[in-house]
Amino acid sequence: MNAISCTDLSFGYGKVRVINDVSFEVEKGESIGIIGPNGGGKSTLLKLILGLEFPETGTLDVLGQPAGKDRRKIGYVPQAMRFDPLYPVSVLEIVLMGRLDRLGVGSYSKECRLVAEEALETVRLSDFKNRTFSELSGGERQRVMIARALACEPELLLMDEPTANIDLSAEEQFIEALASLRKDMTLVLVTHDLELVSELSDSVLCVNQHAHRHSLPLSGETIREIYSGRRRVEHDRKTRHQQGDHSVCAHD
Repeated sequence: MNAISCTDLSFGYGKVRVINDVSFEVEKGESIGIIGPNGGGKSTLLKLILGLEFPETGTLDVLGQPAGKDRRKIGYVPQAMRFDPLYPVSVLEIVLMGRLDRLGVGSYSKECRLVAEEALETVRLSDFKNRTFSELSGGERQRVMIARALACEPELLLMDEPTANIDLSAEEQFIEALASLRKDMTLVLVTHDLELVSELSDSVLCVNQHAHRHSLPLSGETIREIYSGRRRVEHDRKTRHQQGDHSVCAHD
């Protein structure tokens, strides 16, 4: 069973088509990077996988069920967390939010607290559990968000630009924390950071309304085609031809 199976998926906001006729699969235990230009549909694709939006056409199955059917097995790390810096919430309390669907009457169980503390240990923040979230650096906060996602004990971990708010000085530790997760679950990583993709991913899904799978490492020519506004259409046409879709080719 695949972690994600997507077939002929299309979605738009109003009359604006964002995802158009997209098909791909992610095997269980695989790590895949999703790249592409701004506005190409990367974050929208994550929302569809999470079941926060629903396909207009096509099918999208996640962990063997229609997307959104069972989110308990999915961890999600957003780009940033909105919070009131004056609210004195602790690091451990943030991580325990990943166990809200298991909250008993009145308080979290000992098991929930143990799982939360193990998640903090995974991202090397055990000593920070009693600190307030607002005290932490950007990189530390992002690692706490990963711990919160891990606290739900996911089979699939989705991350949206996880290094966007991280200082360079903390990035190495952050990448090490992510790399340690690869053996335990399926990772889907949306990012513009091609170095992060090369460190963590088995392959790349280029999303720009359509979607194309590429092996690593990416050539400089492919990178230029993906991110150049003038060459994206040609990249889409050439890649679809290489993958056996000749619907946009000018064959005689």
